[in-house]
Amino acid sequence: MTTTLRDAIALTDRPSRPSPVSTTLTFGWRALLKIKHVPEQLFDVLVSPIIFTLMFTYLFGGALAGSTQAYIQFLLPGILVQTILFVTIYTGYTLNTDISKGVFDRFRSLPIWRPSPIVGALLGDTVRYTTASVITITLGLLLGFRPDGGFLGVLLGVLLLLVFAFALSWTFIILGLLVRSPNAVMGVSMLVLMPLTFASNVFVDPATMPSGLRAFVEINPVSHLVTAVRGLMAGSPDTGEIVWVLIASVILTAVLGPIAMRIYRTRT
Repeated sequence: MTTTLRDAIALTDRPSRPSPVSTTLTFGWRALLKIKHVPEQLFDVLVSPIIFTLMFTYLFGGALAGSTQAYIQFLLPGILVQTILFVTIYTGYTLNTDISKGVFDRFRSLPIWRPSPIVGALLGDTVRYTTASVITITLGLLLGFRPDGGFLGVLLGVLLLLVFAFALSWTFIILGLLVRSPNAVMGVSMLVLMPLTFASNVFVDPATMPSGLRAFVEINPVSHLVTAVRGLMAGSPDTGEIVWVLIASVILTAVLGPIAMRIYRTRT
């Protein structure tokens, strides 16, 4: 045994450095394992879409559209967008939790591609987004949602939403790196998202709103996203809105990604 240990210590060949893809996938797998071992993390993902969809459909459907059947056609794409945007908060929340537990410093000391812990966590969080999407769409179908765009339209709508969610997550990564506690990340993030999602075209047509509010809703990025997703699911895609969402996603990632990584490298 002593000889074996001595031989292992005396090895002169340095292990090869893992590739960026390998380390990123490893951290993505870590994010999934965290969900496995702490399944309570999926509570909001599983319950929130159900509560929001049922509540708004049956509380406001008859008043706003004449029937719940008619309202669910308009509402479901918007509720789907709102649900996924809320789920993106957990990216910053879990990162801040790692920081508070000291795991953050350990990751920075490893000989790996520096962004891999963050990019891997983002990839792992796509499981949350996908799970929430499946639950919301399934419930909508049970309530009478019938997308004229068919399966392909729904799939493209979800994919577009996931692209934007990935880009938006960099915002909450920055918050996770800057604020002092996970609860603070959650609180600040909700203050950002609540006005953007409720003052949008998620629940009602902006044409029914006062002029001042309608002006804000029309420039709200969430409204552009909802319009693009709604058009794809309805079988009448709005090319302009889709391009707007894709460009916005690229800009968010290009601007916020480097800022997040700079804070990640220099944080003490």
